[in-house]
Amino acid sequence: MRFSASSVRSLSRPKRAEFLENLTDEEAALLFYDWSFWARRSQLPPKGAWVHWLVLAGRGFGKTRAGAEWVRGLVEIAEAEKDPVRIALVAPTLHDGRAVMIEGDSGLMRVCPPWAMPKFESSKRTLTWPGGSVATLFSAEEPERLRGPQHHAAWCDELCAWRHQESMWDNLLFGLRLGSNPRSMITTTPKPTALLKALLKADDVAVTRGSTFDNMDNLARSFKSQILKKYEGTRLGRQELMAEVLEDVAGALWQRAHLDTLRVHKAPEMDRLVVAIDPPATAGENADECGIVAAGTAGEQAYVLADSSVQGLSPNGWARRAVALYHTLKADRIVIEVNQGGAMAESVIRQVDAAVPITAVHATRGKRTRAEPVASLYELSRVHHVGAFPQLEDQMCSFTGAGSGSSPDRLDALVYAISDLMLGHSASPQIRKL
Repeated sequence: MRFSASSVRSLSRPKRAEFLENLTDEEAALLFYDWSFWARRSQLPPKGAWVHWLVLAGRGFGKTRAGAEWVRGLVEIAEAEKDPVRIALVAPTLHDGRAVMIEGDSGLMRVCPPWAMPKFESSKRTLTWPGGSVATLFSAEEPERLRGPQHHAAWCDELCAWRHQESMWDNLLFGLRLGSNPRSMITTTPKPTALLKALLKADDVAVTRGSTFDNMDNLARSFKSQILKKYEGTRLGRQELMAEVLEDVAGALWQRAHLDTLRVHKAPEMDRLVVAIDPPATAGENADECGIVAAGTAGEQAYVLADSSVQGLSPNGWARRAVALYHTLKADRIVIEVNQGGAMAESVIRQVDAAVPITAVHATRGKRTRAEPVASLYELSRVHHVGAFPQLEDQMCSFTGAGSGSSPDRLDALVYAISDLMLGHSASPQIRKL
């Protein structure tokens, strides 16, 4: 029987008390940082020959802790042998990497013991251990940064949320060439992306599957009562809690396989470029998202360039975010839906930057009716995504226009952008240019 926290928990209360009281201070400290003692078996590396370990699990499973402890274990072995290693830490964004993989509650700075604590230098994006091992943080928004660096191992977090999945993965593999047994660990909640499907079929990938329910003893009571009650049994719950790889919704206007065929890694020079906004009706953390999507045209083709949608910001907050994207991309104008708030939606943009050209759109038709002409342009292979936009594409590939549910605000912003660029007044009959 494996000696673990679970086995100690199964003892009677007197036996548990006896075990704990007999530990010296040093033994207690060592046990506190002994991952093999605390981990569930599914959080430990699988046996056998593998190159990539894919942990495909639901929210709250303990993926981040498993990834951080795997990296820590590699470093401890390497430094005990006085043979430092180089490790790549790859996150959807730099902020995600720092907030989750490095400084998060289960990140590397939390799981490493005080006597082997790495030094984090944010300007260099590096963690350096006392024995010389180095982990470097990379953002999946910048695949070119992985050209050149070599590594012994890599921890890839939330791969399905990476924007440039294919190019990021390819560049990572080219640099995973140090030592006798270079390996990677991938921790992610699933989405049916082409890369994830390929990994699930590969012979050199060991797959660990798990759900939120595997870690229920360590989750807050409020999470159980609120989140599980709301999403258990739903399609979103099957994906986010049970970690099922779900295919497209029947009747949806877009299909993932087709989006993949239209995906490009780099956009040509744009003839026109707009930032479209679908503002929420209310503010606060429980409000709908503010859809903010940028797209442009080159000849007869359109390119989706950015999804900066956000939830929980004040009107001034989302306006600043949209105007910042407008300036970053050197867009021609902002397109904003004014059904909710009317003049307020325009004036809040003006308060941030009075010089920004605005196209005000008053939507008079249903969401599906507005979306169908844009979906037709995709069918004609005239719209391309520059990289991946996981949350936007989730809305696209689940949108049927039937029934109730949360508002697809990212999709609405996309529809306004592409309609303005390629359909003119035909898809948005009431338009004012300011």
